Amino acid sequence: MSQSPSTTVHTCASGPHGGFTSTLFVLVEPSHPGNVGAAARAIKTMGFSRLVLVAPRVPLVQNEPEAIAMASGAEDVLASVRIVPTIADALTGVAWSVALTARMREYGPPQLAPREAAQEARNHALAGDIAFVFGNERTGLSNEHVERCSALAHIPANPAYSSLNLAQAVQVLAYELRMAYLSDEQGAAPASADEESVRAPSEDVERMYMHLENALIALEFLDPANPKKLMSRLRRLFARAGLEREEVNIVRGIAKHILLKAHAGDRSSSP
Repeated sequence: MSQSPSTTVHTCASGPHGGFTSTLFVLVEPSHPGNVGAAARAIKTMGFSRLVLVAPRVPLVQNEPEAIAMASGAEDVLASVRIVPTIADALTGVAWSVALTARMREYGPPQLAPREAAQEARNHALAGDIAFVFGNERTGLSNEHVERCSALAHIPANPAYSSLNLAQAVQVLAYELRMAYLSDEQGAAPASADEESVRAPSEDVERMYMHLENALIALEFLDPANPKKLMSRLRRLFARAGLEREEVNIVRGIAKHILLKAHAGDRSSSP
């Protein structure tokens, strides 16, 4: 059947300032090739193409017959999948990221519903790469993985049976992102890049946390043998703030001077 001239065709390049091309879907330690193939299909149907695997349990998953079968037409996404050893590698260059979690966390970044997360993503995608991070099929995401992200998202499924397949969870978020990225066509204009603060990339924020932790240890404010979740609470605080590059540099400057003072004190007190 021929297509009406008035029909709008949404391609992967549609959306505000390349939101479709600046969004990564990150699968951490996936163990079933079929789920990876199905996830590739899920994101392609919604106009996305960037899939990243962190330490997959099955090497060379792109060549697995089950993965290829479940991709079902999304073999190009599967073939171009990027495989990295750690979550830090996956988030390098990413300024804003969301961890998908099936349960509430005592610590970690702020929690959003999928639609809220997609609306926020729409603005952050103006400034560069963003990522949605999904955990292993059996164990989900560890606290370490969660704490590296800017926000949490939880799909409010039926509490009596809330088990979602990995690819199904990817599909839900990909759909919400598509609707958010295309919403300007219904009259909701996205924020301009000038209006949206440019967040510090993930790797810069992680270096700041390491620098700050060393400074707090030097002050004897943090006992590394008994940290009592101090750094987890600080991560949560800074995640709510949404750190910009200059703010990260300020915190690191403070940490640097604390360490300089502490080391000077150690030298002056030595015999």
